[in-house]
Order: sequence, then C-alpha cells, then structure tokens
Amino acid sequence: MIDVSQLENVAPEYDLRDLLEAGCHFGHEASKWHPSMAQWIYTQQNGIHIFDLEKTAAQLTIAYNYLYQLGKEGKTIIFVGTKRQAREIVKEKIQESGIHWITSRWLGGLFTNWQQVSKSLKKMIEIEEGLKGDKYKMYTKYEQTQLEKEAGRCARFFDGLRELKDIPDALFVIDPSKEKIALTEAETIGVPVVAIVDTNTNPRSVEVVIPANDDGRGSIEFIVDQLIEAYTKGKAAKTGSKNKADETADKTNMAGKAAKPAKADKKG
Repeated sequence: MIDVSQLENVAPEYDLRDLLEAGCHFGHEASKWHPSMAQWIYTQQNGIHIFDLEKTAAQLTIAYNYLYQLGKEGKTIIFVGTKRQAREIVKEKIQESGIHWITSRWLGGLFTNWQQVSKSLKKMIEIEEGLKGDKYKMYTKYEQTQLEKEAGRCARFFDGLRELKDIPDALFVIDPSKEKIALTEAETIGVPVVAIVDTNTNPRSVEVVIPANDDGRGSIEFIVDQLIEAYTKGKAAKTGSKNKADETADKTNMAGKAAKPAKADKKG
C-alpha cells in the first residue's frame, strides 16, 4: 500500500493545457464505460467520455512523486506496454533510462514462477555472450544457429529485463485491460501497480490510477515522459546523496586524524 502522505512532493505543477494538447482528456465511447471510472469523468461529448483533467493532473502528480521515491531508494520498476500504440514509445524512450520494460507480451509466471524465469534470463545472456566469444566456436554451424534461435526466442520476452535481478518493487502499466495476467500476478505477489486507465477499464487492481487516454500516442508519450523523468531524477538524487555522504565521511575521518594527538617522545 502506497502512503501518499509520505511522498516527497517534487512533481511539476501541471498546466491543464498541456494535458489537453496531448489528448489526455479523451476517453472511450460512453456505451463502453466501466462504472468504477465515474469519479474521473467530467462529461461526455458526441458519445465519448471526457476526463476531468484536474483529477488527471492530481493523479499524475502522485505517480510522479512515487516513481521519484522508487528511484531515490534504488528500487526497481517495470514499464509494461504491449499494445501497438505503446510499444514504440516504451522502447524508444525507456532504453535510454535504465528502466526495465516489456513490449511483446507478459510471460505468464514472470512473478509467480520467478526462479524459473531468472534461470531463463541467465541462460539467454550466457548464450549471447558465448556466441560473441569463443565458447561455441567448436560447435557445428547448425548447432550455433539453433543457439541463436533460442537466444532470439528468449530475447523476445526478456530483452528489457536483462538487468533485472529480482521481482521488481512496482509496475507501470499502459492499459490494464490488455495486461490482465500482469495485474493478477502483481496482486498475488503484492507488487503495487501504477497505470494509465481509460474509461472502459476496471481500476480495481491499480494502486495509483492515472485516468487518461490510453490509446492516443500524444497522451501515452506525455505520461511516459513524466514518469521516466521522475524515476531518473530520483536515481540522480540517490547518487547525489551517496556522494555527499561519502564526502562528509571523508571530511570527518580527516578531521579525526588531524585531531589525534601525536605520541610523546620517549625519554631516555
């Protein structure tokens, strides 16, 4: 459970015009809505639900502050975006940030069968490194090709999880209705979920709901940019705090050495 009151408020003050320009306000057809999303809806126009952008901004602020805290505490998160509109955005933007990501499909058991998944991850990396080096040079061409295929199959699911050492501390999901297995596993293990949730989706398993358009590229890109910024700023703050602490410790040690009295000369 995320205690919002304990989060450091570092999020920018969002201009609703920016959210409007990004298209965050568009929901789905009113006939396809989920009643649990009623609190986030402002009105409907031409049969389309429209989000209350003040509430969207407030929820995005909570999500920003939470991801900042995760980064600052050195915790891990996976960004999950497997729908067509999200894949390119996630890959394009997240690869530069060091955040873990999934864009093909959620592999069942990723959380609930983590030990086996971590073995597959290690095996993939081992094969890739072996193919680059001399480990398999005595193998036949056919055997090397089979290894390449095996590594390729694994990379399809695990490419964005190469540095993941354990079950992550949180998930960010674009469209929970497309990632039901991920949400079920997260709920089973107790991993909190932050998500962009549209008007047609049940937000029950989402801890931090960002009520917004989950289909438009502009909306997805705007929110993803904000959350990447939050996490990377948190990581930078953690590094800065560590460097400052190390510097303080060094100064303390030097001061201690300087203050230490010199040994008296022995008298004959």
